[in-house]
Amino acid sequence: MDHVFETETYLEKIEQLIQTKQYAALRDLFLPMEPADIAALLEECGEETMPLLYRLLPKELAAEVFVELESDSQEMLINGFSNTELREVLDELYLDDAVDIVEEMPASVVIRILDKAAPDMRKSINEMLKYPEDSAGSIMNVEYLSLKADMTVEDAFKRIRRIGSDMETINILYVTDATRRLVGVLTVRDLLLAETEDLIGDLMDTNVVSVTTMTDKEDVAQAMSKYDFLAMPVVDQENRLLGIVTVDDAMDVMEEEATEDIEKMAAITPTDKPYLKTSAFETFKARIPWLLLLMVSATFTGLIITSFENSLAVVPVLTAYIPMLMDTGGNCGSQASVTVIRALSLDEVDFTDLLAVIWKEIRVAVLCGVVLAAANFAKMMLVDRMLLGNISLSPLIAGVVCMTLVCAVAVAKFVGCTLPLLAKKIGLDPAVMASPFITTIVDALSLLIYFQFAIHLLGI
Repeated sequence: MDHVFETETYLEKIEQLIQTKQYAALRDLFLPMEPADIAALLEECGEETMPLLYRLLPKELAAEVFVELESDSQEMLINGFSNTELREVLDELYLDDAVDIVEEMPASVVIRILDKAAPDMRKSINEMLKYPEDSAGSIMNVEYLSLKADMTVEDAFKRIRRIGSDMETINILYVTDATRRLVGVLTVRDLLLAETEDLIGDLMDTNVVSVTTMTDKEDVAQAMSKYDFLAMPVVDQENRLLGIVTVDDAMDVMEEEATEDIEKMAAITPTDKPYLKTSAFETFKARIPWLLLLMVSATFTGLIITSFENSLAVVPVLTAYIPMLMDTGGNCGSQASVTVIRALSLDEVDFTDLLAVIWKEIRVAVLCGVVLAAANFAKMMLVDRMLLGNISLSPLIAGVVCMTLVCAVAVAKFVGCTLPLLAKKIGLDPAVMASPFITTIVDALSLLIYFQFAIHLLGI
C-alpha cells in the first residue's frame, strides 16, 4: 500500500464492515496483506478499534503484526490481553522480537510478559537482556538451524523439515562441531544442487565471517552490508555459535543509527519515539540543552565584533560583509564535517587517515576559496560599487573581504574535517561535531581573520 488513496480506501471499508458487524469479511480483508501493512492500518484505526481488529487475525499472523506495531500500541494491547492471549502471542514470537518488545515496555508490563512466557523463552530473554544495548548479543536470535559436518545432504533435509518451521530463517545453515564451535557455513541452494549422499563437511565453506556478542551492532550491520549477508553468525570468545543476526534486524539498526546521527547533527538529543508520538515537552527537552549551549557560545561572536567596534566605525562598509563571510565559512565547514562523518560511519576513514583527509580538504578549500573570492570580487565591483553606487567600497576593501573569504573557507574545511575524527578518537559520536557546533567555531574564526586583514591592510 504505497499510496494515501489506498490507505483511505481500506479504512473506509474497515469502518463499513465494523458497522455492519461483518467480522468474517474483515478477517478475509487482512489475510492477503503483509504484516507491516496490517500494522499500519491498525495504527490508523486508533486505540478504540485496534483490539477488535487484532483479535480477528489468525494466531501466527497476529504475532507478526504485533512486532510491526509501535511500542505504545503493543503496550495497550498487552494490557488488554487475557493471560491466554498473551501466552499465545509470546509462543508465536521469535526470541529477538520478544527481547525488543521487553526492552521498550514499562516494568509492570515486562513482569507480566516474563511471567506468561514459556520457561525456555524466559531464560533466553533474561540472558539476552544482560548484553549491552548496542551489542550484537542484544539483537541476535538464538533460534538458528545448525548441522554437523558428518551429516549427509539427505540427513540435513530431514533436520530442516523437522525443526525449520520454528526458525526465523533457514536460507543460511551453520555447521558446528560437538562443542558447538562454528566450523562452516552453507546455503540451502548448496544442498539443493548436491547429491543426497554428499557430506555436509565436503560442501560447507570453512572461511566463515562472524562477530562476537560484544561487537557493536552498527558494525554488525555494516559487515552484513559489506558482504551482502542475509544473516551473520554471533559467537563467543571460544568461537561457539550462540545466535545469528538477520538482515531485518540489521536494517532496523541502520535506520536507528542513521536517525540518531541526523538528530545529533541537528543538535537534538536523540529519541526513539516517532515524531507525532513525542510530546511537545519531550521535544522541548531534547532541543533546549543544545540551543542554550549554542546560544551562549555564539555570544563570543558578539564579543569579537564589539572589540573591533572602533575599526568598524572607521570603515562602516566592512559591516555589510560580516554575514556573508560567516555564512560561507559555516557552510564550508558543514560540507566537510558531513562528508567526514559519513565516511567514518561507513568505515572509509579512521583517525590514522587524518593527514590524508586534511590534505584533501585543504586542496578543496583552495579551489573553492579562489572561485568564491573571484565571484565575490566581481559582484562587489560591478553590483555593489557600480550599479548600487556604493563609492566607499574600494578595490582594496573588496580585496580584504575576498582574502578573508579564501582563508575562512580553508579554516572552515580544516575544522570541519578534523573535529569529527578527533571526536571518534576520544570515544565521542562524530555526529556531535556537525553543523551547529562547527558553525559556531568557524563564525568566530572568520571574524578574527576578517578584522586582522582589515587592520593590517586598511590601517584602521
